[in-house]
Amino acid sequence: MTEPTRDPRLADETTLQAIRRRIEEVAADAPQLVKIALEAMVRKHNPDLKGNAGSAGRAGKQSGNVSELTAIAPLKPGGADRLRRIFDLTGGNMDGAQRVSTLHDMRFVFFDDDTRILFATAYDGDWDAYINDFATKIPELMDLLFANIEGWPGIDSPAVKDFIASHQINAAGWFVANPQVTVVDVRRYQRMDKALGEFLDAMSGNVDVDPVTRDALARLTDALSQPEGVDY
Repeated sequence: MTEPTRDPRLADETTLQAIRRRIEEVAADAPQLVKIALEAMVRKHNPDLKGNAGSAGRAGKQSGNVSELTAIAPLKPGGADRLRRIFDLTGGNMDGAQRVSTLHDMRFVFFDDDTRILFATAYDGDWDAYINDFATKIPELMDLLFANIEGWPGIDSPAVKDFIASHQINAAGWFVANPQVTVVDVRRYQRMDKALGEFLDAMSGNVDVDPVTRDALARLTDALSQPEGVDY
């Protein structure tokens, strides 16, 4: 889509003026406090947490490295009951899905008297690669779950991507707290945190450490013990 031509009369408009003009355009009838809050949301952000409203590929949106998929589909008769029994059997634990190393989360919601299902997931990267991961890494789990949906062609079917895309609905609004952090990053940070903790525990009992190293270790321990604030 071609970007609209900027009005030459706005050439001298400052960034703040542009923000306020855009807010007036989209929220002219909103209370003043709402406009102030919107201005703060647009102006203030953590530069380390850059997201965007880009496309995840064939369907869905992407913010930073993280993408979303939301699909709604009709269930086969008794499908909701069968799925509930599967979820109850696993106790909500689907560790097998961790073989898809781009998967942040997935959830299933029944509605309309158990006749339809909402499937929502967040993942890293692009849509096509994500569906390929499901097909190659957990095909049995996919067919076990989605065989309860009307028209499911099977994860190995050439038509499966068309089927998923036909039921997918792009999110109108979407927020990612850490858009640059992938699942692989999280797992690496967890290993680093564990290794660093073990290292500091071992060094704390080392009486032969020189004063400079002891002081550096103490400052590192203090820095790591500070809770991470949610405001910035």
